[in-house]
Amino acid sequence: MPTILITGGHSGIGLECSKQLASDYQLNLVLAGRNLERIEPVASELRATYGVKVSIIKIDTSSLDSVRSAAAQCRTMLNNGEIDSLQAIICNAGVRLNGPVSYTSDGYEETFAANYLGHFLLVELLLDSIANHGRIVFTVSGTHDPDTADGRMMGVASEHNAMDLANTGKYGKKPVSSGKLYATSKLCMILHAYELDRRLKKSGSSIASIAYDPGATPGTGFLREMPKPVQWLADRSFMNWIFKRLGITIGSVDFSGKALAKISADSAYANGSGKYFQSNDGSLIERRSSTLSYDKKRALQLWNDTKMLVHLEPNEEPILLR
Repeated sequence: MPTILITGGHSGIGLECSKQLASDYQLNLVLAGRNLERIEPVASELRATYGVKVSIIKIDTSSLDSVRSAAAQCRTMLNNGEIDSLQAIICNAGVRLNGPVSYTSDGYEETFAANYLGHFLLVELLLDSIANHGRIVFTVSGTHDPDTADGRMMGVASEHNAMDLANTGKYGKKPVSSGKLYATSKLCMILHAYELDRRLKKSGSSIASIAYDPGATPGTGFLREMPKPVQWLADRSFMNWIFKRLGITIGSVDFSGKALAKISADSAYANGSGKYFQSNDGSLIERRSSTLSYDKKRALQLWNDTKMLVHLEPNEEPILLR
């Protein structure tokens, strides 16, 4: 039975997606996350409830060593038959950190590393293991678009390249704000998704690369770094009303998670490569992402800079893209 690997698939919209993949699509799962003690009870429940095979892998997407270790473990599991063919990778885990800028063990700003750099490396290391007609889905955010209400709340650091973002706040320079770091990391994920789509098509591959915005989804843990009053207000129906009035994209854990599963597994989205889908107020729609996200020159520079940041070795590059 085909298998889907999902980062952050044990909580929030990731868990709803995992449930849907197991129940409606009868797909085996690999749940990848930082805390195996939290993931194993979820995996056990999915196995017992839906009768699918659920494996777990430890991964911290902010750590390059952890990503390499997780990818190696996944390849070993594929080679020894512990998991079946890898049908899709869902790059879903993400963070937004507030307060003083923090850095990973690799020396990179943590939000940018966890949301973008780690997922870039994971896809590079596992791309050759994905089955024909497989999919790579990136959970992104409407905050990447400064021309929308979502984007105007945070803004994007469009003047910075990947090197700047990874090293923001160093050498006596003022760091990019936490909101902009989050939104810009999501912009980078979309740029990556589109550049990957172009490269896959050029190689003749049938693998799809898709970007998906679940909308603002209170209750997913996204706001856990915010002050308690903000977290409380965000969970009130009154705030949903305000968000709608402001034109902010509204999602929900249940609908947005199920929509992520559809994009990742449903035949209706088999031709979704290079596209941007959005969950908004109970509807799943295809729309255009920000103007910046279609900048091919920016995407190419981002790709090359990212390969340097993650120290991608020639033997690690996918044969498919060489």
